[in-house]
Amino acid sequence: MRSRPVSTPNQTRHLSVCVGQDARKACAFLSRPENFPQWASGLAESLQKIGGEWVAQTPEGPAKVRFSEPNDLGVLDHWVALQSGVEIYVPLRIIANGSGCELVLTIFRRPGATDEQFAADADWVMRDLQAAKKLLEKL
Repeated sequence: MRSRPVSTPNQTRHLSVCVGQDARKACAFLSRPENFPQWASGLAESLQKIGGEWVAQTPEGPAKVRFSEPNDLGVLDHWVALQSGVEIYVPLRIIANGSGCELVLTIFRRPGATDEQFAADADWVMRDLQAAKKLLEKL
């Protein structure tokens, strides 16, 4: 029996904010792709449905964005397919926490990214999570 080569997992960071909003209400809002540009600055002003697919403009050109199917589990994952063929997986969860919720996003360190680049990615995501928190708490 041949064994598969084992790949080393990418370094990750789990980033979260506590949100003063019911998890179901937060999930209903954040699960709609139309709402992503209101808080996800990487997709801001550029996410639109074209020919049945969600497309965002990136510095590398148009990127197709897929979203997880609506569900009651708080799973709001999305995938960004760049023109280079690279697909970026973005796990996003809403976890009930008392009368509020936790919004948790995992980032994966890109191959070849420096410590500074990985830290900058985390900072960017935290700004987006804070923007989501502000929106959700106004609902």
